[in-house]
Amino acid sequence: MTEATPADGDAARAVAAAGRETFARIAAALIRVTGDWTLAEDCAQEALALALERWPEDGVPANPGGWLMTVARNRAIDVLRRASTERRKLREVALLSLTDPGDPAPAPAKEDVVDDRLRLIFTCCHPALPLEARVGLTLRTVCGVPTADIARALLVSESAMTRRLTRAKTKIADAGIPYRVPAGPALAERLPGVLAVLYLLFTRGYDADGQPAFAEEAIRLARLLDRLLPGRSEVSGLLALFLFQHSRRDSRRDDAGDLLTLDRQDRSRWDHAAIAEGLGVLARTTPDGPYALQARIAACHATAASAEATDWAAIARWYDGLARLQRSPVIELNRAVAHGYAHGPAAGLALLAAARTGGTLDDHPHAVAAEADLTARLGDRARAAALFRRAAGLSSAGSERRALLDRAARL
Repeated sequence: MTEATPADGDAARAVAAAGRETFARIAAALIRVTGDWTLAEDCAQEALALALERWPEDGVPANPGGWLMTVARNRAIDVLRRASTERRKLREVALLSLTDPGDPAPAPAKEDVVDDRLRLIFTCCHPALPLEARVGLTLRTVCGVPTADIARALLVSESAMTRRLTRAKTKIADAGIPYRVPAGPALAERLPGVLAVLYLLFTRGYDADGQPAFAEEAIRLARLLDRLLPGRSEVSGLLALFLFQHSRRDSRRDDAGDLLTLDRQDRSRWDHAAIAEGLGVLARTTPDGPYALQARIAACHATAASAEATDWAAIARWYDGLARLQRSPVIELNRAVAHGYAHGPAAGLALLAAARTGGTLDDHPHAVAAEADLTARLGDRARAAALFRRAAGLSSAGSERRALLDRAARL
């Protein structure tokens, strides 16, 4: 039996990184020209499998994404040729760019600048598909989430989720759902779902143990959508929100890789160019939609010179408006925290107790951590430490658990 070498491990990590960054783009490009979702995903997956075989011996290529695109494209050509598919499709696949799928094309017309992945998002969000199918298909195809993880999130078996995804792809093909960004009433109908998908994609990269490439891809797509649809406040609001949040990416962890809360971050390491861009984008919005309101909350944090200088009263007001517009347990939780800082921990605990009515947030680690923080600020350090330890036990993210246990230890 051949022993694994350090080079094997380096190559495997390179394949995993390239897959996270380019798998969805490669699949989206192949879906556009073949119209066959299964073929596109299979070819992209086979390219990753071949990379695992070749890269340990040949070395990681200078352009991993371009290498994967070339292999996936060639595999699609082989399959289509054997299936005697019409010549036009074969020719279109053969002409796919051999460079990194993230490279922009020179001087395109407006329709051509629409990214394949953005087209894919609009296709996944078509109202002809059941809501759970839209969510599942988006998570799998656009965000690259494993089917087993999607099944757990939607509380169904993996086999049931696989069948739903297959039915959704079949419906797209049978119904002839167009692979494009729609116009007119259809655009207005599908835009909220698309914005929610971008938010989901960003969150997958921004979460405690997430991959930054997902957040960067969400920002790139949001910028593209903002250019394609100027004057849409919620599109601009979402982009501004992403920019403010992502501006802290280099200061969110200490040297050991553990998460740092806002009050412990080095604000000189924040990306102030991104903050300035976010403020410019935010100026084009009106505070009458959920993303524009969340962007204003994020702007309060991003522009504060210190944690102590944060305008918590303004944040509490924005959360009041957001809760009126879009009630949810998570929004109520964040609103309670904001009021706790703006008007005192007792006020925050009262709102938190109301938000937890019905038990929705009882085992939510962020809700327990919020209660711990507010309790500590009231002076009950022993109870706060116990709550931080409980929140750590409820968290599934390793870095988040360590941060919560650190808070408990410091109390």
